[in-house]
Amino acid sequence: MSGHNRWSKIKRHKAATGAAKGKLFTKVIKELTVSARLGGGDPDGNARLRSAISAAREANMPNDTIQRAIKKGIGELEGSHYEEASYEGYGPGGVAVLVECLTDNKNRTASDVRTTFSKGGGNLGAEGSVSWMFARKGLVAVKPGPSEDAVMEEAIEAGAEDVLNLGEDGFEVRTAPGDLHGVALALESAGLALGAQRLTYLPQNTVKLDGDNAKRMLKLVEALEDNDDVQHVHANFEIDEALLQELAS
Repeated sequence: MSGHNRWSKIKRHKAATGAAKGKLFTKVIKELTVSARLGGGDPDGNARLRSAISAAREANMPNDTIQRAIKKGIGELEGSHYEEASYEGYGPGGVAVLVECLTDNKNRTASDVRTTFSKGGGNLGAEGSVSWMFARKGLVAVKPGPSEDAVMEEAIEAGAEDVLNLGEDGFEVRTAPGDLHGVALALESAGLALGAQRLTYLPQNTVKLDGDNAKRMLKLVEALEDNDDVQHVHANFEIDEALLQELAS
């Protein structure tokens, strides 16, 4: 598991309640609304909305909150109009960073992201400066229980590209973007308990960080993720497990 993925998992455990959970709900609601606006309110015909609903359920979001967000997206209820925006740059140690946003004011968001990069020891780059270092992939979380061989067999049969054993956290099944939901349905039909299903960007190479660069990079990721307009932060850093645990404590 990459350094950023491991750090994100640690943060999810710490953000189960309180203000952090409220921020997570805000981001998920935005994604539900935009997904419904762009592809319609029927998850059976809207793969992006299915992913958003999966994320909402993993966050234990009440169903009526999910439905209100979808209704705002399709125009049945009034709501803000969010646009997609992405930003690329470099963090401490030359780490490539790709930031996905949903915003009702692109000028504000661009300014905020630029300032965050600068304060965090990085710099915002031009469009295309780092995105070529990442590959678009689908991820399906399989909850602990089955053996690695059992998950591997079902995943490959369903058309997955790879399976990662995450130990006590279960498994991560990787797919081509267009195969995400077909693979998820097949795994579920095979009796596997699934977690979130989502599209993401995975780095094609990584940068190893330690010492001050590691601390500064994690602070930059946290600062970016703390912005309500930022949906996802993707980065290609690696940090030793022991150091990650030390920085998380």
